[in-house]
Amino acid sequence: MFPTWAISVSHMSQLPTDPNTDQLEDAADALADARERLGEAPAEVVVVNHIMGLYELAAIHLSAEPPHLVEAALAIDAVACLVEGLGPRLGDEHATLNDALGNIRLAFVQIKGAVAPPTA
Repeated sequence: MFPTWAISVSHMSQLPTDPNTDQLEDAADALADARERLGEAPAEVVVVNHIMGLYELAAIHLSAEPPHLVEAALAIDAVACLVEGLGPRLGDEHATLNDALGNIRLAFVQIKGAVAPPTA
């Protein structure tokens, strides 16, 4: 099942256009504008932005009460796949992202240890 936003964005171009429905036309125009701006942005910038979104997702799950460790681990692993997999192709932000990855991994281990201390 796709998230609601994914369905609405992917099907926006397939919606019938009714001249009496200004909202659909406005939404289609906004989507076209967003796609154009995205196409003009360097891929490196867009990918780094997505990595930061995944990092924030991990931090949100770690800061929940109680922490959502499974969800945080998935987001952290996604950050790792991109940062470690793409490496220097991420440009000037690679070192910063690599440091951020190390920090969020450390936070995960510390929070996991505080929530569920190791058994003897």
